[in-house]
Amino acid sequence: METNERRRVDSGTKWEAMAGYCRAIRVGDRILVAGTTATDAQGNLVGSDDPGAQARFILDKIERAIVELGGSLADVVRTRVYVAEISHWERVARVHGERFKEIRPVNTLVQASLVGPEFLVEIEAEAVVTE
Repeated sequence: METNERRRVDSGTKWEAMAGYCRAIRVGDRILVAGTTATDAQGNLVGSDDPGAQARFILDKIERAIVELGGSLADVVRTRVYVAEISHWERVARVHGERFKEIRPVNTLVQASLVGPEFLVEIEAEAVVTE
């Protein structure tokens, strides 16, 4: 892939087109993944009121986007995790730890007001693909 070439992927949620963003973009060896919630392509919430289940779905969605752009979860160097309730931090952190146990990217976890009360977790990621 040329250094200046941009490739992007969408996950199909209505918000990407409405707000003018993509799920993930690759420029050179970098893949940047937008803040991702536990919504499927039809806009349905996945994981109900379980922050761990939402985090699992989100990380699967992030992984699919990275793979589609030629990377893997092993290429992730940074994650940012936003939780609606700080009391959920440990359940979400455990899921993050399961997925990134050996990879160990840098990480930030903060409490934030998310886009709706049903959304308990939002995660974004950055990867550097070394070929």
